[in-house]
Amino acid sequence: MTGIIQLFGRVMVALIFILAGLGKIQDPAGTMGYMQSVGVPGILLWPTIALEVLGGLALAMGYKTRYVAFALAIFSIVAAALFHRNFADQMQMIMFLKNIAIAGGLLLLAVSGNTAFSIDNKRSSTDFFGTRQ
Repeated sequence: MTGIIQLFGRVMVALIFILAGLGKIQDPAGTMGYMQSVGVPGILLWPTIALEVLGGLALAMGYKTRYVAFALAIFSIVAAALFHRNFADQMQMIMFLKNIAIAGGLLLLAVSGNTAFSIDNKRSSTDFFGTRQ
């Protein structure tokens, strides 16, 4: 049961990044304009999309989980600080706290190691289901 929960947890956290990245692809000009409005260079749009989509997919599959989770945690903290710092707007404060909470979960995932039903686990000394061989 723990393995299934780990799998669902990884996928649920990954979905927010995958969907956000795909959303940016649908409106790159609008996203670039929003990024530039807070002082982020528009040239960072495509690396951001790559991190969100590819990082989200890697996280969902459990590939290089520690590194991906750490990178996405840093990304979430930076995004919170850059895009959601207007605490006078309650929605922005909620978005800030959401990003910080996601980063916290990702940091826990980064230090917890391999999880069941993951590529990382399949490549380690445990089998795909998390059982020691």
